[in-house]
Amino acid sequence: MKKIGLLFLIALATTSLRAQNPTPNQIIPYDFQFYQKLNKSVYSQDNRVHSSIKGFYGDDSNLSLRYDSLMSYGVDSLNRRSWVHRKLFKEHLLEFNSEDYRIYADFLPDFSIGREFEQGKTTWLNTRGFQVGGNVGKNFSFYLNGFENQGKFAKYYNDYVIQNQVVPGQGYGKLATETQDWAYVTALLSYTPSKYLNLALGYDKNFIGDGYRSMLLSDNASNYSFFRVRASVGNVQYQTIFAYMLDPGAPKLASDRRLGDRGKWMAAHYLDWNITNRFSVGLFQAVTWADAEVEGKRGFDFNYVHPFVFLRPIENTNTTSPDKMRLGLNLKYEVLKNTAVYGQFMFDEFTAKEFFSKNGYWANKWAIQLGFRGSDLFNVQRLNYLAEFNTARPYTYAHFDRISNYGHYNQPLAHPFGANFREFLGLMNYSYKRFDFQGQLVYARYGLDPAGTNFGKDIFKDYTTREADYGNSVGQGLATNLYIANAKVAYLLNPKYNLKLELGGLLRKESNDAGKNNTGLITFGLRSSFRNLYQDF
Repeated sequence: MKKIGLLFLIALATTSLRAQNPTPNQIIPYDFQFYQKLNKSVYSQDNRVHSSIKGFYGDDSNLSLRYDSLMSYGVDSLNRRSWVHRKLFKEHLLEFNSEDYRIYADFLPDFSIGREFEQGKTTWLNTRGFQVGGNVGKNFSFYLNGFENQGKFAKYYNDYVIQNQVVPGQGYGKLATETQDWAYVTALLSYTPSKYLNLALGYDKNFIGDGYRSMLLSDNASNYSFFRVRASVGNVQYQTIFAYMLDPGAPKLASDRRLGDRGKWMAAHYLDWNITNRFSVGLFQAVTWADAEVEGKRGFDFNYVHPFVFLRPIENTNTTSPDKMRLGLNLKYEVLKNTAVYGQFMFDEFTAKEFFSKNGYWANKWAIQLGFRGSDLFNVQRLNYLAEFNTARPYTYAHFDRISNYGHYNQPLAHPFGANFREFLGLMNYSYKRFDFQGQLVYARYGLDPAGTNFGKDIFKDYTTREADYGNSVGQGLATNLYIANAKVAYLLNPKYNLKLELGGLLRKESNDAGKNNTGLITFGLRSSFRNLYQDF
């Protein structure tokens, strides 16, 4: 409760409003299913939207009309309906407006019940949440949400919770073998002194890329504390994130007397340039380092506070530093009126003389994403689609010092599979009035680690424990195939906080020489809020 109270104080001044009409420099919270509805405006040859930096600004001239129409759908501006009807289906539960401020508050239920057929058991989710948001003047706005959760998950999902001691993408709590109990909190505080600059302090997530996944920085992991700067000049947008993260599995230091999990810092810089209305290039750099080293004296390193991507001042001059640098590239080209191709390339580490030798050298660690996405497929309005390929070589994102790897709270900061995998996925989304339909197919092949081995999938393992220096390939280890089919049908009740009735079905088949792990699940529930919570892993 102390943490929630502190976050509430932080939150009472942010630019990230959730689920309401645009206010100056409002950030639309990132939720893939909702963002699909913005495709036609974002991936248009008529606009120069910085599509790879999530979330978007709600008052962006390229997006505001579409976003406003989504948030205002069915609003009873003449108050012809009863107060109860308007609050349930059209308005915020509480809302206060004046010339100087706007404040709203809502109750966020997330209740569902399901049946897992292979295990013959009932799954359920009991979540009670709230959100409070608003703006003060034109420069400050704030957002806070909090959720108390209890649930019983499908077996594959519950196995992940037990193994990693975290509910994926959410957080830790009183985690047991069957019924789980945890909390989830988000807070953002933002200040926009001019149209060129935005400063945000938050406990939330970030996402960089045009795909469903991101090989650079995704919202897969739990929330973390960060300070973010965004600067826009013409067709260039620059973002810097300074974040503090936790690693419960990192060994404690004898010299560190602080209680709790060990911490790490991350400095991530991203420069996005819309060269033309069709073509954009993004340059990415991320550095991670331990909050405390052996002496227990090191904290935030101000040497990493620089505005230039691809500079490595610390690693080049401090040979004893365990800090880890990663470099990346994001590309997007809009080939047709409503279709864009995109890609990412991430260098974790490589040795120049070994890179083109094709000998499977372990330190050639990189990840690739290729995909295309668009709207109005077959000239059907609001039929959005995406197809994507992702791969990461063994030992990518890992480090010799676990605390400096590319992860937060036992979860990868990029792809949920970690490394040593290939993945193909497709998504389609269609909206008609208050109905939403979404279908997804995933195929992945990866190599698991038999007991006592390290073939490179688990990014939290020390890469010095690798099986071999040469002959490494994607999928090595216990070769495993994964098939996922996922479908959802939802009926929107209230657009202000995304309240909806949702029916979902999931088929998951995982198999290797050690056995099979199959899941057939159907769920129905009353759900709300804009949160990306992944089940496709």
